[in-house]
Amino acid sequence: MLLSIFSPQSPLSARYASRLPLLWLLFSLNLAVAQDINQEQQQSADDEANNARLLALASELEQRQLAIDNMQSDLGIYAPALLEAYSDLATLYNELEDYSSAIKSYTDALQLARINSGLFSEPQLPVIQSLIVNNGKLEEWQEVDDLQQLKYFVSSRIYALDDFDYITAVERYGAWKLRLLRENLLDQNYRGLSNTAIDLSDFYDRVITKIETQTNSRPEKLLPMIYGKTQADMALARSIASTPYNAFEGTVSPYVSQTRCQNVRTAQGQYVRQCYQVKVVNPRYRQSQRDAKQFALNRYTREITKSIEKLRDIKNRSTDLSRVERQQLDGQIAQLETESGQLMRAARRQSLF
Repeated sequence: MLLSIFSPQSPLSARYASRLPLLWLLFSLNLAVAQDINQEQQQSADDEANNARLLALASELEQRQLAIDNMQSDLGIYAPALLEAYSDLATLYNELEDYSSAIKSYTDALQLARINSGLFSEPQLPVIQSLIVNNGKLEEWQEVDDLQQLKYFVSSRIYALDDFDYITAVERYGAWKLRLLRENLLDQNYRGLSNTAIDLSDFYDRVITKIETQTNSRPEKLLPMIYGKTQADMALARSIASTPYNAFEGTVSPYVSQTRCQNVRTAQGQYVRQCYQVKVVNPRYRQSQRDAKQFALNRYTREITKSIEKLRDIKNRSTDLSRVERQQLDGQIAQLETESGQLMRAARRQSLF
């Protein structure tokens, strides 16, 4: 019917044709209103579903807390079964995005794990990891750093040096410390960042040395640690290169004493020579600051070069690396060489010396 009205042969076509823009506007408005109504209905349904979920979680939360109270009353406050109960309670708090309460429950669980399994035991590792995640959501970075160190320390006491779990613990601890450096999550000054980078480099150096001294140690296990150490050394060298020389402590005293004399007239009208000591700027101090910066820079660029050579040597000598692993290692070596070259060029800028 509508098509016949707007056909060229229809006598009504001219009259309706003039109203087409208005009809189209009305149609669009009706469609928009219908969409808004549907969206409001959908939002209302989503809100109702979310409220129902929250009510269910709150009810379950109350039941789990009551179950913990009953277990403490029946079994004692240090019963091993409470470990899982506290962890389940923390999981519910997570769903409610109440991370502070989740941290409290995981802290209780960690205490139970240490009491029942010992200060260095595997059951506490997943609890520590959960504490790390929740403190990270609250951006409590100092607490995260302390927990990361605790997690590595426990892992180092329960796993052997050549154990896969220990290697994984080293990689994760190193990755966290490297993130700490790159993002400066603890808001450290230059000295603090430098100390963190030095500690990380020394940490990798100790671990690599320990594993290398193990009998039948496979060099391929060292690859992630050597790469991590290179990243730490690169961060430190980059920081040194971009820091003006006068931020470094010189190797000589900044001041020296000089004797100065002058003729002084006495009350009797005679002239006598009087001498005294004064402190003046040591002309050698600035050069010693430049030397200190260059020494520090050379130290870590040598470490970078040595690590790259180690990676290349393992790649050339290994018969256990797959084709994909070799390609990945080639990419890492190329990346490190590129970054090292850029670092060397930046270090030559005279304005920083």
